[in-house]
Amino acid sequence: MKKLKIFTVLCVAMISSNFYSQDMAADKESLPIDAKTNCYVRYFYFPNLEAYFDNLEMVYYYKVKGEWETADELPANFGGYSIYNKVKVTITDYDGDEPYQLLSVHKKMYPYNAKGRFTNQTASSE
Repeated sequence: MKKLKIFTVLCVAMISSNFYSQDMAADKESLPIDAKTNCYVRYFYFPNLEAYFDNLEMVYYYKVKGEWETADELPANFGGYSIYNKVKVTITDYDGDEPYQLLSVHKKMYPYNAKGRFTNQTASSE
């Protein structure tokens, strides 16, 4: 009888964890919307890396030998860069799937600054 109770508890725990993990999947509607551009706030741009972080897919986009790569974490040669403790620019004028197509625009709007100072840390086409 004790084994049956343990088995039942384990089954319930496994089923509930499966439902919980499905609920945690990101969907676009859960992202905030910028009032000026009416775009989802989906990306952060990191000027000193020329890289992007996607809040929907939870991945980074960065260049390796001229080709764009996608990964859950930045490679070791980026020095353990964290999205929480370095300069980032919130991209509010694009919510498509390939933010790196706007790299030249973002490089002009937000040039690399070693001190990490920007007058406006939100990208917009206005």
